[in-house]
Amino acid sequence: MSDKAKMLGTACVLLVRDFEKSVDYWKSCLGFTAHIWGEPPNFAIMERDNIRVMLSHAPDHTNKPNWEVGGGIWNSYFWVDDVQSIYQEFIANGAKIDYTLHEKPYGVLEFGIQDLDGHDIAFGQDLN
Repeated sequence: MSDKAKMLGTACVLLVRDFEKSVDYWKSCLGFTAHIWGEPPNFAIMERDNIRVMLSHAPDHTNKPNWEVGGGIWNSYFWVDDVQSIYQEFIANGAKIDYTLHEKPYGVLEFGIQDLDGHDIAFGQDLN
């Protein structure tokens, strides 16, 4: 067999303190749908287009968001085809904008948000 197996997707996993509020934030502010498991509910796969984010309830977690540890690095980064439209959508929906839409020196038009647990999530469109 000469063909290598293909990887078909990825999902970041974010620990959240308030599961219900976090799921609602991803749905109402970011436009994701939710697939929820557990009794009581404690795990969700949030989905939008071809993007998945897993939320795991961890009410007592003490992990710091990456930006607090790694000098401004994100917890997750999403490539999009129309970053200006998504930026405007998120603002209209009340998402917490971490940094505004601007061109980065690495050739990407980008902005960032924070979720309810302080995770930094960036959205970028390649300008090349």
